[in-house]
Amino acid sequence: MFSNVLLELVGNISSLGAGVGAGLAVMGAGMGIGRIGGSAMEGMARQPEAAGQIQTAMLIAAALVEGAALFAIAVCFLIAGNV
Repeated sequence: MFSNVLLELVGNISSLGAGVGAGLAVMGAGMGIGRIGGSAMEGMARQPEAAGQIQTAMLIAAALVEGAALFAIAVCFLIAGNV
């Protein structure tokens, strides 16, 4: 009886932790992409002739940040599903 209650409590806590982890991953990705975009706009304003190269680098960096965030969210969902 006690072990069943303990397992249920651990399952609830790990699901909560997985949800918090997914939320932190999304917030971090949003902040990272916002910083990348802001810095790219500033760079384009300072050097308009390099706008094409800056935009390409910005898109690649944003895709890498988004991919890392998606991986983190997938891991959180796997943790929540295994309990």
